[in-house]
Amino acid sequence: VQLVESGGGLVKPGGSLRLSCVTSGTIFSRNDMAWYRQAPGKLRELVARITESGITNYGDSVKGRFTISRDNPKNTLSLEMNSLKAEDTAVYYCLAEEPTPYGTLDFWGQGTQVTVSS
Repeated sequence: VQLVESGGGLVKPGGSLRLSCVTSGTIFSRNDMAWYRQAPGKLRELVARITESGITNYGDSVKGRFTISRDNPKNTLSLEMNSLKAEDTAVYYCLAEEPTPYGTLDFWGQGTQVTVSS
């Protein structure tokens, strides 16, 4: 299973970015998917999650600013990030939660850096 994130970069406060995560080697449409982030010296935290049926939930700090979506035919997870703040600076990771008869297997991408700075 491979997850490849893209779309990170340097953006000014108030700006926008769109992250993408393309998956292979797994049946994307059956997976719950999520974005996590980790800032230096902090624990990895949930940013947003979307179930295989399209139900979404968000971390409190990004509600109303970020939108998670999925394109099953393209095996792609996206995160639209608006009104970015300095505290959104982190490495963003894509997570695939693959259901199996024995439980869920988690697969992570390598991460993409998002830096919000003037």
